[in-house]
Amino acid sequence: MGNGQNYWVKAKTFVFFSLICISCFGRAKAQCPSDIGGEAVAEGKQQASLTGQLKFAHVIFRHGDRMPINPYPTDPWGNPKYWPTAWGELTNLGKQQHYELGKWLRKRYNCLLGSRYNRDEIYMQSTDVDRTLMSAESHLAGLYEPIDQDVWNPQIKWQPIPVHSVPEKADPILAAKAPCPAFDYYLANLQASSEFQSLIERYENLFNYLSANSGRQIKTFIDAQYLNNTLFIETLYNKTLPVWAQKVYGGANLTWASNFAFSVNTYTRTMARLKGGPLLKDILERFEIKIKNQLIPDRNVFIYSAHDTTIANLLNTLKLFEPHSPPYTACIMLELRVDANNMPLVSVFYKNTTAEPLPMNIPNCGVSCPLAKLIDLYADVLPGNWVDECKRSTLTMTYEEANLAAASGILICIIGVLLCASFGLMIYYRRRNYSMYTSYAQMA
Repeated sequence: MGNGQNYWVKAKTFVFFSLICISCFGRAKAQCPSDIGGEAVAEGKQQASLTGQLKFAHVIFRHGDRMPINPYPTDPWGNPKYWPTAWGELTNLGKQQHYELGKWLRKRYNCLLGSRYNRDEIYMQSTDVDRTLMSAESHLAGLYEPIDQDVWNPQIKWQPIPVHSVPEKADPILAAKAPCPAFDYYLANLQASSEFQSLIERYENLFNYLSANSGRQIKTFIDAQYLNNTLFIETLYNKTLPVWAQKVYGGANLTWASNFAFSVNTYTRTMARLKGGPLLKDILERFEIKIKNQLIPDRNVFIYSAHDTTIANLLNTLKLFEPHSPPYTACIMLELRVDANNMPLVSVFYKNTTAEPLPMNIPNCGVSCPLAKLIDLYADVLPGNWVDECKRSTLTMTYEEANLAAASGILICIIGVLLCASFGLMIYYRRRNYSMYTSYAQMA
């Protein structure tokens, strides 16, 4: 009987400690499987299996639903009183969209992130714009619902988590708005090219029509895209468009022009190198550091909150962009895996719908590309020293600019020569006068 009692005491003790272990395990990170296939894209379809254990993820997303940024002059809905919040600001719908995306990413990267926020596991950065900062915060609310010691107010299922940012004009990586004279030159060159001018001529009637009716000059595809975006949001919010706008909005010409605008800034590989290259280099260098165990802190996930142009520029730099307008919360995920031979492999996913994303086919490398090969494939768009490359040399100047620079250089050289000659003559005459002078002591 005594042995039986001891047995049950031991059994209960074992169960008790087992439950504690299971509870603790549930709060820790789940182990990343060594052969990840992801979730099904849709019923009856399977996602391609990706060899290797997931080690690191770099996520770049567009902000959520927002208000029009700048209504056109003749806009019947151009008064803020018709809208729920200020121009360009994130809406409640946008907050909810990113909250849901945060929950989705929690499921996807549960093996990389603990259930409680840890600054050494994740880093969130946003462009220095209200709607992207607010999207990042909403996203983190879904990614990290506070538990245990993180609950600071039982009535609020939210906790403050740092979102880092850099002023737009000082940010060449995420905002991509730091000054780059060389890029401005190549963009102007592209727009003045016969190829581009023929495209503009093809849409000249559309641009003239939009200009005459909107009260705003529409001269480029980017101008057309800005106007189309305003019409899109007004339609989304059930605002009746003017008759002139109804005739073109949703039509093939304005849709094509608007979609094409997203490829302009990275149209050539040189432009992609200066506009999208810094972001791609930032990501790939971090992959290299991570795989060498030199990332400090040794984080597992980086998330960047940005814009539709950021999404388009990066996809086009990767040669994965098909002209379209990246929707709200469009999300690029670059994932790093390590196979059984310790080879780092990179996959790129693009989530722009509610469906589960499939890995994209990286040109000349497939859906799972060795990191070294990936870096080699995109070497042409990875800037060495972006600041130096953005400086304009005389080779990128117009004839007038080059002549002005040359003339200035010649003038500076002439002035320098004259100064040196004057200094030399002064030294010569001072020495000559000294040699001609004889002291009284020598005469004695």
